[in-house]
Amino acid sequence: MDAPTPGTRRARWIVGLVLLTFLAGCSQTRLAYRYADWGVVWWVEDYISLTGEQEAQLSQDLEALRQWHCSAELPRYQQWMAVLKSDLEEGTPSEATVLFHQEQLMDFLPELLERATPVAINLLSSLSDEQVAQLADNMADKQQELEQEMLEGTPAQTAQARSERTIERIERWLGDLNQQQRAIVENWSANRGRQTEIWLTGRRNWQLALLDTLERRRQSGFAEQVNELLVHSERARGAEYQAMLADSRVAMAGLMHDLLQAGDTRHQDHLLARASELKGDFAALTCS
Repeated sequence: MDAPTPGTRRARWIVGLVLLTFLAGCSQTRLAYRYADWGVVWWVEDYISLTGEQEAQLSQDLEALRQWHCSAELPRYQQWMAVLKSDLEEGTPSEATVLFHQEQLMDFLPELLERATPVAINLLSSLSDEQVAQLADNMADKQQELEQEMLEGTPAQTAQARSERTIERIERWLGDLNQQQRAIVENWSANRGRQTEIWLTGRRNWQLALLDTLERRRQSGFAEQVNELLVHSERARGAEYQAMLADSRVAMAGLMHDLLQAGDTRHQDHLLARASELKGDFAALTCS
């Protein structure tokens, strides 16, 4: 699948760090967890110039959220990784097992979003008209850049580019793919149809909904509207996006199962090593 939107990252900063940075193969998990400013600051500062007061409030909110996440959620991640590692040690998991672990991973998301939403509300409610305009301009520029990068060329070229991105991500976990595995990814990507286009459209829909909500940031009901955008972001992205997301989750589980079946012991060993490394990182993290 394609990357999450920058707007989503504002609320999904923990997921972005724990489930994307970690799963992308970060070899400095503990360092990233403690000192990466929790994924929010870099996004906000890329899109909006904050005042000193806003930065101070954001840092305070993030530290409180980090402490909760470290003490309450990391043990759940560690337990999930232990079960995953045990299943991998038994051999190539079934497609149902892969889908189960994928859903387990996604189950971490709702409470994270609920807990992170007040951080977003505090920041967004403090934005000036100038900052909102800056946010709108920067999001539009990034959206145009992504559309040009990801949709230029023929549908076949779009599918090939998606295949290359997918292979790059998967090889971080399985090591170099063999020819059969590469063919599986290419076939999977070709069957994704308009997935990239739908993702980009959903991204734009969400950003427009956010900007519309920001126009009412001084009115009652603003917090509830932000909560809806962040906790149930797929609704703002549209029905076509929701259908694509449901389909792609199942398709991704099938892809991972097929890749493991087409691999050999070195792929299994590589995956187990990565899982062991990540499990060790979770175990070593502290809340200090």
